[in-house]
Amino acid sequence: MSANIPEGFRPFRFSVGFLDVIGPLYGKWDGSRLLMGFRVEERHCNPGMVAHGGMMATFADMFIPIAARMQSKADVGFAPTVNLTLDFLAPAKLGSWVEGTAEFLRAGKSLFFAQGTATADGVLCLRASAIFKVTAPMGTIPTPESMFGEA
Repeated sequence: MSANIPEGFRPFRFSVGFLDVIGPLYGKWDGSRLLMGFRVEERHCNPGMVAHGGMMATFADMFIPIAARMQSKADVGFAPTVNLTLDFLAPAKLGSWVEGTAEFLRAGKSLFFAQGTATADGVLCLRASAIFKVTAPMGTIPTPESMFGEA
């Protein structure tokens, strides 16, 4: 069911451990912000055949820090999650395209703050607020070319 990916989205290159189980995730740079998405498959669903809250939380935990880092051009290191607060606004039904966008809010010496939203087939389904730990700089800031493969 991972077929029918919207135009311009490319597969996320980083895949290890848990990401192998939930992926593939896709990304698209629109010139000023990163959009990330996935197609809801049966393995992502709860018994109601909508994306499980755990899948939506994992998706938010991926797209928010990656997008925030790219958009801010801040080298905040690996950025482990300190806090992730979610509001589930609508279901993401089986087969729907879920797409997330994020905004970098502020960085301090030890933490950075970001927020994001996701839609399911264009309907707002998730709002998230997040805090991430600033770690040792990685020496590079992620770019769309470094994070996403060929379409």
